[in-house]
Amino acid sequence: MANLKDILYGVNLSEISGERDLMISAIQFDSRKVAEGSVFVAVKGLQSDGHTYIGKAIGQGAVAVVCEELPSKLVDGVTYIKTNNSSKALGVMASNFFGNPSSRMSLVGITGTNGKTTSVTLLYDLFMTLGYKVGLISTVVNKIGQTVLPSKYTTPDALQLNELLSKMVEAGCTHCFMEVSSHALVQNRVAGVHYKGGVFTNISHDHLDYHKTFDEYIAAKKILFDNLGKDAFALSNVDDKRGQVMLQNTKAAKSTYAIKSAADYKGRILSNSMQGLQLDIDNQDVWFQLIGDFNAYNLLACYAIAMLLEENKEDVLAALSGLRGAPGRFEQIRNEQGVVAIV
Repeated sequence: MANLKDILYGVNLSEISGERDLMISAIQFDSRKVAEGSVFVAVKGLQSDGHTYIGKAIGQGAVAVVCEELPSKLVDGVTYIKTNNSSKALGVMASNFFGNPSSRMSLVGITGTNGKTTSVTLLYDLFMTLGYKVGLISTVVNKIGQTVLPSKYTTPDALQLNELLSKMVEAGCTHCFMEVSSHALVQNRVAGVHYKGGVFTNISHDHLDYHKTFDEYIAAKKILFDNLGKDAFALSNVDDKRGQVMLQNTKAAKSTYAIKSAADYKGRILSNSMQGLQLDIDNQDVWFQLIGDFNAYNLLACYAIAMLLEENKEDVLAALSGLRGAPGRFEQIRNEQGVVAIV
């Protein structure tokens, strides 16, 4: 239970009709899940418009409605809140309802076309090895410490996300590493989330069925960095020519990593074989079990993130050298000709 006026904190309100000082049992944006005492948030989605279900939600017990357009007829006893963006309001309200869990741990979000899953998995394993209790939100799996939870989406919806983060805080997690998809950023699924850091891996011409143009795709990724606070860090791969674009106008402390370019966190590939990678990272020669140029970037990003989280350099490199990456993502397969492929 939470007070409506408290969960509306930080929401851009344009009009309110009705009582704000009332207790709310739940927040819902799916009218089918509305129960007595809920607040229903009418979100305009790709398939349907939540505004058409306001009447149904009230009939099922909603005591408050958040919407972008007020109904022509208002029901007595129901509070109506008008906002310019219901999906963004949903994210902020969800965070408030669950006690702003993202601000109670070190949450790092990673976005980019490739490397997200491997990077967050490596970070989860790294910080667990360093002795922390850690949360993981990825395409493959979600974890709270050693507890494994199913993963349906790259980034859960705002309610699922904040409930999951809340459970992590309750379980004693001090860190969480999560993939942040461009879809989630555009759909405001992470609105209201407080990040300790945002990370950009790379970008290529994928997902244009959704974003329509490459410029829109780039702009979607940049939302993560544009919304970071002054107390956060923004880390970007500047070997990608859009790496510097991500850092433009962010309030966060800017850092870069690269293998081919000058950067704050510099790596160099000394050896790359099927046995592993030998890298020079910040002038220290380290052998890693992972293979491929792409994993050189993933390892360097994880090292940089750990440094920005003020971990010990030697401990981090020693732990990273023993890690094997995301299971099921890059498996070695030997075909009939004896050629090894990475899938």
